[in-house]
Amino acid sequence: MTELNGMTDTFTLNNGVEIPVVGFGTWQTPDGDVAQKSVEAAIAAGYRHIDTAAMYGNEETVGAGIQASGIKRDELFVTTKLNNNAHSFDLSQQAIDTSLTKLGLDYVDLYLIHWPNPVSARDSYPDSLADTWRGMEAIYKAGKARAIGISNFRQAHLDVITATGSVMPAVNQIFLNPSDLQPEVTAMNDKNKILNEAYSPLGTGKLLGDERLATVAGHYDKSVAQVLLRWSLQHGFLPLAKSVHEDRIRQNTELFDFSISAEDMKTLDGLRGVAGLATDPDTTTW
Repeated sequence: MTELNGMTDTFTLNNGVEIPVVGFGTWQTPDGDVAQKSVEAAIAAGYRHIDTAAMYGNEETVGAGIQASGIKRDELFVTTKLNNNAHSFDLSQQAIDTSLTKLGLDYVDLYLIHWPNPVSARDSYPDSLADTWRGMEAIYKAGKARAIGISNFRQAHLDVITATGSVMPAVNQIFLNPSDLQPEVTAMNDKNKILNEAYSPLGTGKLLGDERLATVAGHYDKSVAQVLLRWSLQHGFLPLAKSVHEDRIRQNTELFDFSISAEDMKTLDGLRGVAGLATDPDTTTW
């Protein structure tokens, strides 16, 4: 693993764009004052990478938090995602404009297809997915996103878009934590120089009470959350840490003054299933 020193360190995407190694996630963060204040707190704590999505319903107040931070736009990395009801070329063009308006931005740094095969487009998959990726490439070429990527994709989905597309996704954001390392998906991403980005790096909170994790955290005088985020970094994954509590937001940035031993990494890698597994994108009900 390349040595990491702090929140301003970056991974380099396959198109040369740099992305901060830890992101602040806003999934399940309520729209309104909670979302705005948590984003403000995250940026004040040192986060320079903010992740949201149309599906989260909080783009407008996430954007307000970004504006209120006072940080220059080019010092922030902002991600949002295409909603499941916008799977086509034309709908994707409308969707990015709507997201940019809500965020109060001229562009995002990363735009992702949130799910490859949602219920709304399942009857027309894979044609609708190929058409949607064509829309994503148009968004990229228009400068509305500095990079484009995917989320919850597996090999069959990637094959659909690469068969007719000309731009390789830069990121695949997936459910990734010690409960599910998704080895086949991460290997696919690595092979194609697609960054593995970890949502739910804390197992949607379900890993925080695990006694084995508490024991490992005690070896480093760190919280379980800090150990889980550090675990992601040591695997070369980019974790999206989420909290609405200012003290925990700050604590989750303190990841660069320790390293997890090989033995403890093995312990964490052996926790498969304790917080559930990734959802099959071909059988989701959304």
